[in-house]
Amino acid sequence: MATDKEARLGSIENPIKFRDQDFQALLEKCLKSGQLFADPTFLPEQKSIGLPEDPNPKKAIKWQRPKEISKNAVFVEDTIGTTDICQGQLGNCWLLAALSCLTMHPQLFVKVVPANQSLSEPYAGIFHFMFWQYGEWVEVVVDDRLPVCEGRLLFSYSRTRNEYWSALVEKAYAKLIGCYGSLKGGNISEGMEDFTGGIARSLKVTSRTPRVLWRSLTAALSRGSLLSCFIKACSTLEIGKVTEKGLIKGHAYAITNTDKVMKVSDEVLLLKLRNPWGFVEYRGPWSDKGKEWDDVVKAEKERIQLQQNEDGEFWISTEDFCSLFDVVELCSVNPDNLEEENPPASTWTISEHRGFWLQGSSAGGSRKYNRSFWKNPQFQLVLTEGDHSGQVYEGGSNENYDEADGEDDNEEDEDDMLIPEDKKKAEKPKQKGRQCTVLVELLQKNRRKDIVNFLQIAFHIYELQGACLTRSFFMTTRPVGRSGKYRAQRGVWKKLLLDPGKYIIVASTYQPNQPGEFFVRIFSKTGNTLGTQDFTCSSGFLQLMAAPVSPEDQARVQKTFDEEASQDDRLNAKKIMKLFNTALDKNYHLPLETCRQLIFGQATKGRSSLSRKQTETLLSSLRHLQSIFIKFDEDSSGTMSTFELSTALEAVGMQCDSKVVQLLSERFASGELQMPFHGFVSCVNRMQKLFALYESETSQEVKDRGINHWLLQFLML
Repeated sequence: MATDKEARLGSIENPIKFRDQDFQALLEKCLKSGQLFADPTFLPEQKSIGLPEDPNPKKAIKWQRPKEISKNAVFVEDTIGTTDICQGQLGNCWLLAALSCLTMHPQLFVKVVPANQSLSEPYAGIFHFMFWQYGEWVEVVVDDRLPVCEGRLLFSYSRTRNEYWSALVEKAYAKLIGCYGSLKGGNISEGMEDFTGGIARSLKVTSRTPRVLWRSLTAALSRGSLLSCFIKACSTLEIGKVTEKGLIKGHAYAITNTDKVMKVSDEVLLLKLRNPWGFVEYRGPWSDKGKEWDDVVKAEKERIQLQQNEDGEFWISTEDFCSLFDVVELCSVNPDNLEEENPPASTWTISEHRGFWLQGSSAGGSRKYNRSFWKNPQFQLVLTEGDHSGQVYEGGSNENYDEADGEDDNEEDEDDMLIPEDKKKAEKPKQKGRQCTVLVELLQKNRRKDIVNFLQIAFHIYELQGACLTRSFFMTTRPVGRSGKYRAQRGVWKKLLLDPGKYIIVASTYQPNQPGEFFVRIFSKTGNTLGTQDFTCSSGFLQLMAAPVSPEDQARVQKTFDEEASQDDRLNAKKIMKLFNTALDKNYHLPLETCRQLIFGQATKGRSSLSRKQTETLLSSLRHLQSIFIKFDEDSSGTMSTFELSTALEAVGMQCDSKVVQLLSERFASGELQMPFHGFVSCVNRMQKLFALYESETSQEVKDRGINHWLLQFLML
């Protein structure tokens, strides 16, 4: 039993042990045995590299420990600094730029790179590092065998060639993600979030004047934010292209400092940047070799520690920065740090949720696909107390609350997905009142395994009306907030002002039927009660009056019983199947197993056969189910889209929560996108039995747990 003093599993004090490897236990075992650690879960082989093997035997990869590569190898040489990190033969500048940013914040650095690690005694060839992964800190253990090609480290290395902490961090992160190759190409926000657990966002350089941008970046650095920047490449051919001023397009740079110097009587605002390559520097004004430094007094140059070396680090004026760079990436541990001005002291509450997009069930796609959008995962958000004064407008006043996004919305105007009369509601002003500050972030998980394959994702926020939301709700209601354009990147986020009330957050991919796993976290200022949970509806069954047996079916049943019934005037499963399939259309025939299920769904007292009356009633019910099913069988193939299952069940009289429908889809459609008629029949038969059993249940404990708990429990059996 956990005590109050024990840290929560997944916290930085008690991280998840990746692949169940306990660093302390493994270290002690190695020291005791005198054997250097050899990691059995990340072997020194091509699979761990994850890139095509070079056929040239001279470029064969060897795995060596630091002391085998350099006699003077150390874990950390003197102090941690931005120039400790140089990019090797792997396109992971996004990760190394984030790591460069991290070195500027010692209190954050020691979370990722725990202290007391060394290549000297006591040494056992084992190291450990911490990374944030979707709400949890994870401890990754590695040995220190590193890939070497032609006597040099293949990937990340230090400028002095003797320091190995950055290469080992890179190896640990590669192990966590899958392999080194999985690190090729990415957004620096990923690395910054995984090194801090913070919130990353993009800021268009043109959205601020140079002076305002400099003040914003200075304030952000002082509050512990990680900063980086890049120049957009207009095409894949431009990525890696070096401009005439020595800057690289589509390449991540770390912003490590801001300062200002006096040139004669003029004040010049400067930014300090670093190229993770460790070479190729800016060649414009205020660069290492810029003549502008000749007019700056020696004391000023010493104060800002001007180093005129080819180490990848350089100064640039804010004016030139704004004309040459396109985007700044910021990552802040606390949402307050995203503010430009110093905010009043406040604390935030956070709610975290994990979910899935499942084909044919909960992967409903964007609002463009109105027949399935409403099936996407939904989370309820309850806000009770405002913390911000202002005026809000219906119909999306929050779209530009965070101007940093600066992007247009979807590639299509989502309002075109609404029915015409709803568009008249746009921009209707509400009364001024205190609103609630909310920050929502949606991250897709595990999309770097083997290859980088991010889905286009976004989220929408709707004001909750009523208990359950149907397809018609989403077709007639405009969201009060949304993340913006669907983006093929790991995360999207938005900061919003919402009136106190109840809302739902809908997480979606742009295309339907794209399976994936995701993580949602929602921040709200203390003073708001953040009651966020999976959005659920109560399930129920309203038994519809059965249609009378048609004269034709009655005659068919009587004839079959007269010719084939047993001595006790009953039919077994095989004869029932033959009878039903002569009555039903060819595309709606039932297999033997479904017929057995139907028989045991009746009051047969354990017998595997049916009476005349039971057979007549069951055939009438099948006719009714077929008439419902045909409405959703658009191509007359004998199947219907699993997205239509909940609507089809409603036609039968069954109201089911989305989690119940999701489980039904998985069980009776076997993970396929189309459900056959016999699957629908089995589904309805099973649900009828479970609803009946719940109604007959006398346990108050069962009733208190509710019908959804009951259904989910027994559908898994």
